[in-house]
Amino acid sequence: MNTTDWLGFIGVFLILLAYILNELGKTTNKSLLFILLNLIGASIACLASILLDYLPFIILEGVWALVSLNSFINYLKQLK
Repeated sequence: MNTTDWLGFIGVFLILLAYILNELGKTTNKSLLFILLNLIGASIACLASILLDYLPFIILEGVWALVSLNSFINYLKQLK
């Protein structure tokens, strides 16, 4: 596997980890862990998609990262 493959694997793993932890009741979709796993995972997967020059997944992961970023910003606002 090359670097792009590893980036994609790690990004997707983080997103799936967030989903699994949520399904198992170990986290919620409002928790910082869930938000960060999705934000970091989607960002890394988007980077891998950019390196692969595969537009459908650039859009998918880019939007996923932006939605997660919005959730992160909202989380930080609640701390104030």
